[in-house]
Order: sequence, then structure tokens, then C-alpha cells
Amino acid sequence: MLFSNTFKKNKPINLDPAHIMLLGFLALILLGTGLLMLPFATSDRHHLNFIDALFEATSAVCVTGLAVVDTGTTFTLFGQIVLLILIQLGGWGFMTSGILMFIILGKRIGLKSRLLLKESINTFSLQGVIKLVRRIILITVIVEATGALLLAIRWSQEMSWDKAIYYGIFHSISAFNNAGFGLEPDNLSKWVGDPTVNIVITMLFILGGIGFFVIADIFEKKSLKKLSLHTKVALLVTLIINIVSTLVIFALEFNNPATLGSLSTIDKWWAAYFQGVVPRTAGFNTIDISQLTLSSLTYMNGLMFIGASSGSTGGGIKVTTFAVLLFALWSVLTNKEDVNVFRRRVSKEVVFRAFSIAISGVIFISLIFFLLTITEKGADMSKLLFETVSAFGTVGLSAGLTGDLSPIGRILITIMMFIGRVGPLTMAFALAVHNYKNKNNKGKIRFAEGKILIG
Repeated sequence: MLFSNTFKKNKPINLDPAHIMLLGFLALILLGTGLLMLPFATSDRHHLNFIDALFEATSAVCVTGLAVVDTGTTFTLFGQIVLLILIQLGGWGFMTSGILMFIILGKRIGLKSRLLLKESINTFSLQGVIKLVRRIILITVIVEATGALLLAIRWSQEMSWDKAIYYGIFHSISAFNNAGFGLEPDNLSKWVGDPTVNIVITMLFILGGIGFFVIADIFEKKSLKKLSLHTKVALLVTLIINIVSTLVIFALEFNNPATLGSLSTIDKWWAAYFQGVVPRTAGFNTIDISQLTLSSLTYMNGLMFIGASSGSTGGGIKVTTFAVLLFALWSVLTNKEDVNVFRRRVSKEVVFRAFSIAISGVIFISLIFFLLTITEKGADMSKLLFETVSAFGTVGLSAGLTGDLSPIGRILITIMMFIGRVGPLTMAFALAVHNYKNKNNKGKIRFAEGKILIG
């Protein structure tokens, strides 16, 4: 009996997918924090303090791009490469990165690992999940290499080839993974009207933000009619939001001398396009975000909250979640029982999950924003909210407040980036009292219906 009790006490702890995802990202962040604190990771050989290193590592792993120090001047080549590795691993997700190591080493991938991978990359089923990982790696290598080459060719016109190649690699990885880290103090502002830089960078983060499942589906089906419902919705909503956002930013900032006002007409369109599509995914900028009008900042808050597509390197509640919410609202307004999209019915489980994700996001943003109003007294509330939503959406755009945050404020934004990367619903599951694996348990008792007035 004693042996039996001892055995039970020492049996391994079975963690559910939500907790494993949280612990995996946390372990990667702490490893990156330690590396960035090394003296030879910074140019002045004086290591970053723990809070700043933690902030930078979290921003990289969560592919956000918010920074409390200047990347190009603060970090040595070693420190910048550490950031790049963290960005790449964070963009893939720690489970995809782990499966890659298993594939390289020729190790067998068990059922539990496949289940965790399914949760990590947010795919529909276990079938073909390892094949999808291989495609993710292949897509990443091809897209990032192509982007790096095109950027290197362009930048070789104004800098040495070795520097141009390094700039191309760094910005290509940062863009495809929707990180937004740049090597220039003003990010990409000096190339505000450059067609090559604008097109290549935006194509990189749009492809990264559209999702690996969508890219794989397009290459596999090769026909618009055969595409999955998820792919059709993701492509359509992304296209509509990008077009509308370009026009909105152009109109709101047209006469603002601190942003578009002083640019030529063609450069205004390039800047409006870039800043119109970037808030949903990456933290790059070609104009001074801190000088945007309040209306533009408010509009961008909405874009950052929506975010990129599911199964992508971007954050936010995701465009497909936003689409499901709109379609559900339309069904209620038109008094229809089912939520229908492209002649297909969306299950009630998906609709409830979409509402849960959005509400969880609002709750986390409201909580962090409220705490920041306590710690950052005297700060501009609109910019404080902008930084909070940017962290939640893992966007990385800053209204100029990040570097001025107090130590506690930096910790709060760090937490917000972490929540945004792992997903608000995953975070809620991990914090829930009930076990994640019982989330589909409908219970054996069904109570009598009650009435609640709403609206």
C-alpha cells in the first residue's frame, strides 16, 4: 500500500494543451531573456536589465515588434541574431519548431505530439498535420529567401553588398513573421515612397499573416471553386479590409503635415497603403505613428484588434473570427436560425467560440489598460490604449509611448504581448478552473430554461 501511494504521488503530471503551449512559449522567452542579458549581446557591453531583456525577448517570441531600445544601435550582431532566431521560432510556434527538430533527427512523432501540434497551428484535424509542418517550413524558406534577395538587390544601391544582404535577411524574416523589428532608428521611414521596399515588405507580412493553411490550400487546390470555406473567407475579408484601410488612412491623414501632408501625391498613396495594411499584422512604419490624428489611431485600434488570419504568424482575434461575428450578427438581424457563408452553414460551436475569443480579448485589453492608467499617470490615454491594443494584436506599432513606460508598465505590456501571441481564449482556458480536456463535456444535468432580458 505504501509503495502504491508513493507511486501515485510520483506519477508524471499530465498537462493539457493550453498549459503546454503557455509553458513552451514562456520557456523560449526566458531563454531569449538570458541570452539578451549577456554583455556581448549589446554594443556597449553593458547587459540589459532583466525587465528590458524580458520585454525584448517577449516582443520577439510573440512576433510583436514593440521595443524599449533601438534594435540597430543597442544590439551587437550576436544580439540581433538572437532576436532573429526568437522571431522565427515564435512565428512558427514552439510546437512547430519542436516537430522540425524531431524530423531533422529522424525521431518518431507520437499521437500526443500530433495533438499538441494540431492545437498549436490551429488546424482542423490530425490528418496530414506533419505534412502541413513540412509545408510550413518549405513555404517559410522560399518566401523569406525570395524577400531577402529582392530587398538586398534594392538596398545594394545605397549600401555595401554584405550590409544589404544582412538587411535583406533581417527584414525579410521580421516581415514574414509579422514581427516589425527594423535596423534603422526610424524603421522604414526613409523608404516611404520606395515601390520595391513597400511592395516586398507588405507582401511578406501579408503572406505571413494570411496563414500557412491558406497558402497550402491555394497551392493544393489551384482553383477558386475548390478552395475551403476558411480560405475563401480569409482572402475576401483580408482584401476588403486592406482596400478600405488604405482609403481611410489616405483620407484621414491627407492634410496632416506631420504624416502625409508634406509628401507628393504618389508617396501619399504609398504611405497610406503601407500604414493601411500594416496595423493588422506587423509593426513596421514609413511615417511617424506618434503624429497620426486621433481618428487614425482609433481606426488602427480596430485593425490591430482584428489582427491576421488563423494559423498565421500574426495576432489579434483573427479576420475569420471577425467575419464569423459579422455573419452571426447578420443572421440575427435577418431572423435566420443558421449562420450561412458562401452557401455553407457555420456550426454554432464555431460561432460561440468566435464570441468567446472576442469577449476574452476585450476583457484582457480592458484589464491591462486599466492597470496602465494607474502605473502611467499623466500619459496620453489614447496612446496608452494604442500601445495596449498593439501588444494584444502582436502588431508592434507604437505611438511613441513604449520607451517611456515605467518598469511596471513594461511588465504589463509584456504580459499583454504574451496573451496576444498564445491567444486570449487559450489563455482563458489555461486560467479556467475546469480542465481544458473537459471543455466539450456538456454535463449530464440539463436545467429548466430561464428568462433574461437583454438588449
